[in-house]
Amino acid sequence: MTSRPKVLIASYLEPELVEQIRREVPEVEVINRPDLLGAPRFIADHTSPNPRTPENEAAWRALLAEADILFDFDHTHREDLPELAHNLKWIQATSAGIGQFVKRIGYADKTDWVFTTSSGVHARPLAEFALMAMLMFAKDFVYLQSEKSAQHWARYCGYELSSKTLAIIGLGKIGRETARLAKAFDMRVVGNRRHAADRPVEFIDKLYGPDELMPLLSEANFLVLSAPHTPETEGLINAEAIAAMPRGAVLINLSRGQVVDQPAMVAALQSGQLGGAALDVFEIEPLPAGDPFWTMPNVIVSPHSASTADTENDKITRVFIENLHHYLKGETLQNKLDTDLLY
Repeated sequence: MTSRPKVLIASYLEPELVEQIRREVPEVEVINRPDLLGAPRFIADHTSPNPRTPENEAAWRALLAEADILFDFDHTHREDLPELAHNLKWIQATSAGIGQFVKRIGYADKTDWVFTTSSGVHARPLAEFALMAMLMFAKDFVYLQSEKSAQHWARYCGYELSSKTLAIIGLGKIGRETARLAKAFDMRVVGNRRHAADRPVEFIDKLYGPDELMPLLSEANFLVLSAPHTPETEGLINAEAIAAMPRGAVLINLSRGQVVDQPAMVAALQSGQLGGAALDVFEIEPLPAGDPFWTMPNVIVSPHSASTADTENDKITRVFIENLHHYLKGETLQNKLDTDLLY
């Protein structure tokens, strides 16, 4: 490379982390203009609103035209980014599940860009969310809240997680981390993968193949969904699948809303086939006012934030720095998106 590749920071990143990139990868030119980016509303906010004056917009477009690498997608120019970023070669995403977004916008068809995800960064916070949900249902937090609201004292009985089976669909980094934490509570953990006979998976007591969904679900006191949203997984958990689960089971969705038939889930929650749900993702986001999930006491509604933690940007920066070293050496990048498989 005859000149230093230009890295443009496309969503807010803490100044000390920007300096860390510059310090550890001096072979690249890091361009950071926080005055042209939206102010973060919370730690690791990568999609904050970003109104610009005409002058600031012109300055941003000029930076896009020069950039070789983007740290994060430019959410202010989703559709026209290929026309504006003439030199762009690679985008390092701040999310793991970018496949459907890249497909929907058409980047894979319009460009030869490389996309890398932040796979692994969010595994721990998402696994902790799943454990939080399981503990809340095991200790009947719904009952505790209702009794507190009524200022009523009546003893009751919960149950131990050690007596329950957790089924995980999607044994990637999130699924495996969830299994690891579940084993600390002595749960039985089952899961499925494309090639179940290949090799055992640590912390998984029993592996099922992709054609064994119903036997897997029949064991699920708790079901954690951590699979990517692909044509294969869209609508995977439908009415038939939910009916295969033990009555009173709890569904925890860390994947995408489209993986579950949402009307079927609502009906199962109302009938008691599902005892509860903890949902970080929905078919429509933000969740519309009036949606039945808002008023269901046995549903935990998280605004697609279970993956967000105060450590997130630090971890993403570390992934990006490692990938920059690979990029400069002409090596294969980590977490490279397969635009056909969508993960």
